[in-house]
Amino acid sequence: MLRGDVQEICIATTFVVLGLLSVSIAALRRRAGVRVFLWLGVWSAAYGVMHLLGARAVVLTLPGWMQVAAPYVFTTVSYTLVVCASLAWLDLITGAMRRMVIALVIASSATAVLGIGWFVATGVSNRFMLLNNLLAAAILVILLVTITNERLYKKYLLLPNRGVLVAGTLIFSAEALFTNLTRPFFDVRVPVLFDHLGFLALLIGFGYSGLKLVLTNEHRLTEMQAEMEVARQIQLSILPTEVPKICGVQVSALYKPVASVAGDFYEFLPVDEHRAGFLVADVCGHGVPAALIASMLKVAVRSVAEWADRPAEFLATLNRVLAEPLKGQLVSAAYLWVDMRAGKALYSAAGHPPLLRWNHGLERIASNGLLFGVDAGAEYPQVEVPLGTGDRLLLYTDGITEPENGAGEMFGDIRLEQLLTKSAAVEPHQLSERIVDAIGEWQPEQQDDMTLVVIGVNQ
Repeated sequence: MLRGDVQEICIATTFVVLGLLSVSIAALRRRAGVRVFLWLGVWSAAYGVMHLLGARAVVLTLPGWMQVAAPYVFTTVSYTLVVCASLAWLDLITGAMRRMVIALVIASSATAVLGIGWFVATGVSNRFMLLNNLLAAAILVILLVTITNERLYKKYLLLPNRGVLVAGTLIFSAEALFTNLTRPFFDVRVPVLFDHLGFLALLIGFGYSGLKLVLTNEHRLTEMQAEMEVARQIQLSILPTEVPKICGVQVSALYKPVASVAGDFYEFLPVDEHRAGFLVADVCGHGVPAALIASMLKVAVRSVAEWADRPAEFLATLNRVLAEPLKGQLVSAAYLWVDMRAGKALYSAAGHPPLLRWNHGLERIASNGLLFGVDAGAEYPQVEVPLGTGDRLLLYTDGITEPENGAGEMFGDIRLEQLLTKSAAVEPHQLSERIVDAIGEWQPEQQDDMTLVVIGVNQ
């Protein structure tokens, strides 16, 4: 008995091992596009298990309880092979063809449930096998039509090329057609090895196609990452390289994007050793679109620098300059003009978090107009802020107050203000680090861009 089953056992074991390797690769990679290897692995392993359980020499070596379970496992695998094949095929197509295969996945899953349930209830395993085989044939026909038709292939397949998949599918189809015609109608005993070779050809076609798809996607991802790194370097180059040198004032700026590029922006407009402007802006959204607008801000700010000492006019003019390029995108901004000779600051904002000022107490200074991009003719209010020794001022984006912890609770204005009140005597650069550390403890994985500018008056 064992000698008669040796070939079947070896081949079936090979399919199980190949399936486990494929599943392991999918588990280790855990990246979009490798799911096809998961289903190919399950499909191959299930096929191998089914044929191992079909070898009587294997079943007889199992413990008693496993021998009892063997028919149930065999029946389950027989019905679910079609589901695995459909799911593997599903990851290679798109559009209407994908919806059609999803319908077949649902139908084959329902058939599997009925077939397995009927076997458990009655002991008859092939009650729904004809329907199961018809669904398998339908999936095979769809596959053949799709990969052999140039128009359908280009429209519905995600593969860079189809040669190996076409070859594998045609070999499997030819073997299946030959076997199913010769066995019942011509009473010819076709070696079961042909079944295995046909299935192996199909698996190789799917596996090669899936591998090409993954490699193509990873190549694109690598190129995108390289481009994003260039974009990050360009964006960093438009930010100030040093803080303004103002008599009696210490300045610290911190910029921490959540991705390679960000929608936050800050700029300094120094005039002399006593006067300078400080701008912090936040483009709504993330990623490349927000970063492009943030880059536009650099040019726009320089074009309106003559209004640097008048925050209200500065923001109104900047809003008009950006109205057309924004194309409906929204930007918040806060601008502070510091004049140490006059001992005061002027502040105006466009839909931005308030300026925070603290020394012996904490003050929220809000002087907000509309966000940039809402109304090109918007006007912005302006407030005067007296400056004294020991005063600290903070300009920041909402990435400082809106981070949420695991319970969904925001860091919030109150925690920020409590932190600032406790840090009245801390130097600006130390305060910046303290704020970021506190937010990092609150939300270990950063979710939004963070930008802040701390200004400390020492005289």
